[in-house]
Amino acid sequence: MIEENRRVLLGMSGGTDSSVAAMRLLEAGYEVTGITFRFYELNDSTEYLEDARSLAERLGIRHITYDARDVFRKQIIEYFVQEYMEGRTPVPCTLCNNYLKWPLLAKVADEMGVFYIATGHYVQKVKLEDTYYITYAADPDKDQSFFLWGLKQDILRRILLPMGNITKVEARIWAAERGFQKVATKKDSIGVCFCPMDYRSFLKEWLVRNGQLRSENVSCCSEMVRRGKFVDEKGNFMGWHEGYPFYTIGQRRGLGIHLNRPVFVKEIYPEKNEVVLSSLSALEKTEMQLKDWNLVNPQKILGYNDVIVKIRYRKQENHCTVTVTPDNLLHVQLHEPLTAIAAGQAAAFYRDGLLLGGGIIVNAR
Repeated sequence: MIEENRRVLLGMSGGTDSSVAAMRLLEAGYEVTGITFRFYELNDSTEYLEDARSLAERLGIRHITYDARDVFRKQIIEYFVQEYMEGRTPVPCTLCNNYLKWPLLAKVADEMGVFYIATGHYVQKVKLEDTYYITYAADPDKDQSFFLWGLKQDILRRILLPMGNITKVEARIWAAERGFQKVATKKDSIGVCFCPMDYRSFLKEWLVRNGQLRSENVSCCSEMVRRGKFVDEKGNFMGWHEGYPFYTIGQRRGLGIHLNRPVFVKEIYPEKNEVVLSSLSALEKTEMQLKDWNLVNPQKILGYNDVIVKIRYRKQENHCTVTVTPDNLLHVQLHEPLTAIAAGQAAAFYRDGLLLGGGIIVNAR
């Protein structure tokens, strides 16, 4: 086991947050090494690499790169595509953080003999009775705790979160006051890193580029994505759609049909290439089940009535009661109905300001 020391391996993306994180760690007395993971390079741009290297050189810290493009493609992008091909709605950022980014940081840190690992995430950490928990960031508009529900104690005990107790505005001021104007004025990244705008455009491009979409992880082919039927809850024809993977539960805009009333995507049937449309009230659910779940401390969540569940980042939240089913799924009983809960989405649980875990939604009713 690596002993605690003042050395830290910091994930550096070249953006404002990780750059300011490097400055704050240095000023706190840590010996910082920056690492930039090559996960996905939009339009083959490597500007982020040069930005991270340049900042590290200016700060006088060591900087390394790690090519993780193959594993990112297999574990994240192909998972993302496969989920849509099976009619589900994935949240790739939760998968990446919990099963790729943080574990990779820990792996490289172990190889270097470094105990601490850090990123520019806007979250905080506390220790209560020998258990570490993620807590909300000081900046509620930037809080990223939702994405970290899968982290376990072996990771949580090692992480440093230098951005958790400041706001994004303060981060920009911090950089500007130290003469890092480029860092201070960088635009925020938006959306998923490999499809920052519309996932449909990415999915269509992927299907075209790969032709018959075959790999060890993706089993569908582009010929399956063809025009299909919009139907109502009784199966009556309502219009034509472009292909079921290009729609998500709860979607209203971009359906391409015009009716005299608002309609929303209620269900998706890949095997029939059908998309069911309904009123918004028909999308209300009061319970759901989760797989691949992680609970930081089951004693603090199971059976309590004051647990908060969040569905999607900065979206719906509600009070709930959580129990474990005989087949080892988490059963979530909502205290009030929520709309547009989709299989494949993530749910995260909070109580008393602590992130207590989460999982992937299997079904809702």
